[in-house]
Amino acid sequence: MQPKMQMKEGAIPRLDAEFLRTKIGAGRATLAFRKGEVVFSQGDPADAIFQIQKGKLKLTVVSSQGKEAVIALLTGGDFFGEGCLAGQIKRMCTATAMTDSVTVRLEKPEMVRVLHDEPAFAELFLHYLLSRNIRIEEDLVDQLFNSSEKRLARVLLLLANFGKAGKAEPVVAKMSQEMLAEIVGTTRARVNFFMNKFRKLGFIDYDGGGLRVHSSLLHVVLHD
Repeated sequence: MQPKMQMKEGAIPRLDAEFLRTKIGAGRATLAFRKGEVVFSQGDPADAIFQIQKGKLKLTVVSSQGKEAVIALLTGGDFFGEGCLAGQIKRMCTATAMTDSVTVRLEKPEMVRVLHDEPAFAELFLHYLLSRNIRIEEDLVDQLFNSSEKRLARVLLLLANFGKAGKAEPVVAKMSQEMLAEIVGTTRARVNFFMNKFRKLGFIDYDGGGLRVHSSLLHVVLHD
């Protein structure tokens, strides 16, 4: 059975979860996490890699001064914790569920074996990692050069899955403005101002317990 990959131009490829289920047996476990639960913490032993089956997670880092920063937002199909494959002994970040989530935990030795024994999968996994590295570079450029308004718009679009493989999610799980401010790197007051502006312009609206993000929000990101 050959691994499958779903992708479109500019999107991070998604590796077929069924392939991992057939190739990794004893070293695989499916784990469920409630919103707010920690998958692993900064400083924990780095002994496994994870893939998200359902839900959204965030990766955060805390400095020696106690300051926390969000370094990545992840959704279904994404891998995380892959630093263990490159010799990382301790976790460099904390992974926390932003919504009720289901992940697959893949023991490091088993993942190494599959990468060695399945060249097609190894090629797709490398493609995935390179694509995500490009995404991280884009996030850095966004943080360094774009306004907080553009950064907020980009975060909302990413949370709604715009521009990624698979269908966009019309309603994003409710997230506090404090959390959005932490991700964007600005104040809650600025987030509140821009969220109200986006709502008045029809770029977003509130739908029950969630936030509906419209594709028209792209105008904020693309407009100079």
